[in-house]
Amino acid sequence: MLTIRPQHLVRRISVLALLPWLAAYGWCGDEVKVTELGPSVLLFSTANGNAVASVGPDGALLIGTPSRASTDEIANILSSRTKSAFLAVVIGSEDTAHSQGDAGWARHGAFVAMQENALSRLGGGGMGVSKPGPVQFEGLRVERPRIAFSEVLKFDMNGDAIHIVHQKPGYSDADFIAHFHSVNLVYLGDVFPGDGYPEVDSTQRGTLDGFLSTLEPWTMGNMRFVPARGPLVGHADVKAFRDMIAAVRDRVQAMAKAGKSESEIVAAHPTAEFDARWGHGHVAPDAFVQEVYVAVAKK
Repeated sequence: MLTIRPQHLVRRISVLALLPWLAAYGWCGDEVKVTELGPSVLLFSTANGNAVASVGPDGALLIGTPSRASTDEIANILSSRTKSAFLAVVIGSEDTAHSQGDAGWARHGAFVAMQENALSRLGGGGMGVSKPGPVQFEGLRVERPRIAFSEVLKFDMNGDAIHIVHQKPGYSDADFIAHFHSVNLVYLGDVFPGDGYPEVDSTQRGTLDGFLSTLEPWTMGNMRFVPARGPLVGHADVKAFRDMIAAVRDRVQAMAKAGKSESEIVAAHPTAEFDARWGHGHVAPDAFVQEVYVAVAKK
């Protein structure tokens, strides 16, 4: 386990000094919604997804998938709440074709990290440290994060112990959760997308069983959860989501064992009772059924 403390890192570059340079590269703004979750914990909701920050006397730590266009605004908010030079960003797993790299945080002097499997797909180096260099995103250049972690990162800062823990492959093999102990909060990322059915990204070695494994420990208790997108959820929401995945899996598996083809199973609409709640997100109901069929067909 690697423990990061603010005094171990170099001073970050002034936000104001960077603004003209960033504007020249087309880094336009993005609407950012900010929610106070505790004395030193903020939730940032951006066009790309949610991110959670610890910010206070020891500096700032941001975890999630904020949009590149939101970076300047979030950086300004964080810098206004601390006198410390420490700034760290841990980027969640994203579809490689649409990855925003470090989302521009290195240019703010941040220590930027990714889970090593995600960084490897962006061309990062081995042994947990990436080779610096550009990544193309929508015609513009962004940087790869320079640091990778394997299983656990722990940050001791702002009166909190924040654990970032790699999970079994669900959405991808770079899934992690982040536990903010001081406010009983867990960032789940794309293991709980928040806007509909989950995506099992086979190109990133995602698995249906990984979703269930990661969600199961959080189906009871009194924690709050940050999904990849959308508002906070509670244990009842996590349990309902986990139970939905299991129910659809069992139905698809039963039909497959009965000799039904993939097209026949999709036509049977095994998600019908769940579509009102989960059927309006990034993954359409039929696409989710196809994901589940592929997962059970491999067994």
